[in-house]
Amino acid sequence: MITDARVLRQEFVPGDLEHRDAETTYLSETLAPIADGETPETVIMHGLSGVGKTCVAKYIGDNLRQEVLDAEFQYVNCWQHYSRYRALHRILEGLGQTLDIHRQSTPRDELFERLRQYDGPPCVVVLDEVDQLEDTRQLYHLHELPQFSMILIANREDAILRAVDERLTSRLTGSERIRFDAYHEDELVSIMAARVRWGLIENAIQDDQLRRIADAAAGDARVALSILRSAARRADRATENQITTDHVESAIPAGRKEVRQKSIDTLIHHQRVLYDILEEHKEIEPSALYETYQERVEEPKSDRTVRNYLAKMEHYNLIVADGTSRDRTYRLRE
Repeated sequence: MITDARVLRQEFVPGDLEHRDAETTYLSETLAPIADGETPETVIMHGLSGVGKTCVAKYIGDNLRQEVLDAEFQYVNCWQHYSRYRALHRILEGLGQTLDIHRQSTPRDELFERLRQYDGPPCVVVLDEVDQLEDTRQLYHLHELPQFSMILIANREDAILRAVDERLTSRLTGSERIRFDAYHEDELVSIMAARVRWGLIENAIQDDQLRRIADAAAGDARVALSILRSAARRADRATENQITTDHVESAIPAGRKEVRQKSIDTLIHHQRVLYDILEEHKEIEPSALYETYQERVEEPKSDRTVRNYLAKMEHYNLIVADGTSRDRTYRLRE
């Protein structure tokens, strides 16, 4: 049944992207000056989860490495590298500048000094989920370095602008914006059909079954691919040559659960504390949530930061905010 499991994974970047031609072309044109040794403008990419933002950025990065000899492209997942130290270390690591850096003893100011002294070709730094950074002052410093340009990715543009250093806010006003809308059902079907051709045996699944998966995914390619992967695993374990409707129906909740669990696993410590509190209380008001949170962490973040954490968790469909700002309550999404 499964001939190439790689293509069914969320992180797989295909050689040809489906239904993101406009966004890909725009980003490619924006980064074009790097071929002449110039630093491109900062780019803000925003849109819901599972709409191809990361895939487009990595796709263009791969093309950049192939087509431009004197250019660097570094990708940082800010879910994983959310502290200033981790983010800076990840960039330097990609540039091969960490051989004599010791994680436990090297000050973060020294890491930034390494970036400041970098004298290699122009470098594009992708900061994915940039609003997850605990300290966004580094964005201002990176913006000031002439050899670096940034691609900032988040679910919402205003989340990026709220997170960045106020000195940088005005400078981002003129940045290039690329908005990603949710995929239509036909587009998700096309995306999955391509993965099926590359990764499953011939006639492994029918078009109406792909449409059922696309409908269940509601515009989110992560969910669609997770359901497809789960259905293929079920058929493969049963040593069958075709995915059945029963396989698809049982894969829908499993696929959704898999995506949800991955989101939970990537929560930073403070977000996980908030999630655990909501799991215990079922439903809770913001003030009570914040008070409980303060009691459970040694160095609690500000109320504003916690609200940003909650907004991020809401975008990833982990929690639900009911009511207006005056009578709002939070609960886990079923």
